[in-house]
Amino acid sequence: MKLAELKYSRWVSGLAIFAALFGLLTVVSGGSVLFNAAAQRAAGNTVGFVLWFNFLAGFAYVIAAVGLWRRQPWSMWLAFIIATASLIIFAVFGLHILTGGGYEIRTVAAMSLRTTLWFFISAVAYKYV
Repeated sequence: MKLAELKYSRWVSGLAIFAALFGLLTVVSGGSVLFNAAAQRAAGNTVGFVLWFNFLAGFAYVIAAVGLWRRQPWSMWLAFIIATASLIIFAVFGLHILTGGGYEIRTVAAMSLRTTLWFFISAVAYKYV
């Protein structure tokens, strides 16, 4: 393996590990709010469709991470689908806010992070997988 290939391999492997951990944390945190009354109260003004999307997307994050780790071409497409779906949910969430719906500012930050992160992951996958 050439040095440049090794650097790219480590970069993609690290990103895959990060994506898997992020996905597992997303499933755990989303699941706790969805299925635990005390966590629901602590979470404040949750928005149901955003919460369910993020919880289910966490599973897709892990699947995409496995594909990235194994350098599967489909992982690039899954990462792009996750990013695009996140952007769509974020836009609908924005409409929810504009129409006076309750929300937490941390949800705005989290959706910004998730959307940006998955577009970044899909771009890295496009280039190196």
